[in-house]
Amino acid sequence: MNDLFNIREAKTSDLDRCYEIERAAYAGDEAASKEKILCRIQQYPQGFLILENDIEIIGFVNSGATHHVQLSDEAFKELVGHDAAGKHIVVMSVVVHPDYQGKGYADTLLSAFIAQMQALKKSDIYLICQTELIHLYAKHGFTHLGPSDSLHGGLSWHEMSLSL
Repeated sequence: MNDLFNIREAKTSDLDRCYEIERAAYAGDEAASKEKILCRIQQYPQGFLILENDIEIIGFVNSGATHHVQLSDEAFKELVGHDAAGKHIVVMSVVVHPDYQGKGYADTLLSAFIAQMQALKKSDIYLICQTELIHLYAKHGFTHLGPSDSLHGGLSWHEMSLSL
């Protein structure tokens, strides 16, 4: 992995590249719209971390904070119910551009994101993921909670959580 990288909070000027990565990495309806990504950057930049090398943004993780976690709530993906003071974090995307996948960047992003949420004194992090990604989150301490009721993108999902 190239050691020349930076992790920072997202800015609105990152929107086009983040949307490009989202569309490249996720299939069809699974990808967030440009409007949803912009909403996440504007409403909760401290929960939207960018990983960039010396050339471009290569990946990001974004989330919302809440007082009540409902992982299958599609409206929350538009930050309906988001409250920056909420102690629970719900991750929307952990995504690395396909050109950079398989090089450990998702691990780098997750480690930085977990540290950021600990620094913000959050109590836990929740997410849903595909079966093949359960191991990725498990090695960062997430617990598999079981199948999700979410039908996001017409796919089946698994719920996971990490106590901070």
